[in-house]
Amino acid sequence: MNIFIGPLLLIVLVSIEFLVIKYVLKEEIPWEEVTMNLNSGHILMWVFRGGELFAYYYIYTYYSFNLLSQWETYMIVVFAFFSWDFCFYWLHRLHHKIRLFWYVHEVHHQGEHFNLSLGIRNSWFSSITSLPFFIPLALVGVSAEIFLFVSSIHYFVQFYNHTCIVKDSGFLEIFMITPALHKVHHAINPEYIDKNCGGTLNIWDRMFGTFQPQIKGVPLKLGLLKKYNSSDPFLVNFLPFYKEKNIRESINNNFIFYIASIMIFSVLINFIYLESIISPYLKICLFLSIFACTFAVGGMFRVKRWAFNLWIFICVFYNWGLVYWFEIKYFGLIISFFVLSLFTLYIIYKRKKSHI
Repeated sequence: MNIFIGPLLLIVLVSIEFLVIKYVLKEEIPWEEVTMNLNSGHILMWVFRGGELFAYYYIYTYYSFNLLSQWETYMIVVFAFFSWDFCFYWLHRLHHKIRLFWYVHEVHHQGEHFNLSLGIRNSWFSSITSLPFFIPLALVGVSAEIFLFVSSIHYFVQFYNHTCIVKDSGFLEIFMITPALHKVHHAINPEYIDKNCGGTLNIWDRMFGTFQPQIKGVPLKLGLLKKYNSSDPFLVNFLPFYKEKNIRESINNNFIFYIASIMIFSVLINFIYLESIISPYLKICLFLSIFACTFAVGGMFRVKRWAFNLWIFICVFYNWGLVYWFEIKYFGLIISFFVLSLFTLYIIYKRKKSHI
């Protein structure tokens, strides 16, 4: 299975959940926050994730003690599944306790609404601070392929655990981190802070004293104790490292910016699909296109003229320049550029009509 299917599945599930929220549950969707969740700079996160996997592969290849060399593959997979989750528990718990790690993890906790889009909102630097906790797996002899396979399973479960649709998971609540238990983890009530740090299994929380189901009569309050708000992906990722965080931006909460984020995410999926077959120069150009558009969306939220101009330049002139100079013949990429161009014309029309 091509690795691009993972991000594609995530965005499809996010969209389906929003349809359920809007038309079945009849609830309002916080488009501003959702757009930031999708527009927090996933292209850079993808690059750092690749660096994490390369570093893991390097350590496994040259420094592993190969303690599992006599094991059957299925035994290594089972061992890796449980040991990865154990390592993640301590990764997650210490990211709440150590200040530098918390500045990285805080990006994920900025969201005040619980939904699947929150599950893909993470700091650019999350892979950098995660790697040290998984190095023991490389040293004992868990191959990079098995590490990637097992981590993909766990990350998908963690993504699912941000759904707001599932309220009770029945018997799964006994041994798994479920949406109900993970929502407790995101709460800022004194009773709930730093609880349920597990990724997939809640047995580690039960063993080490951090397990906490929701308390009847204590409603969940989500977000940060010291709240701040920004639609700028740069500020969202770097602001936690600064002492003063009292930023409150004037934001134009318009649905079209959510659509813009979805489109940029679709180009990212194309990038992931083509990454192994396109030239390094085209790879760099696509990276710059996607990364620049994330800032453009953030700027358009704040009704900045430079942001609209940057979006128009990237989506019309820059992208079609790539098609000309690199003689791009990849159908999915051309379709993405075409749709982006049409959408840009729509944004120009809406901007002139309603002064957004």
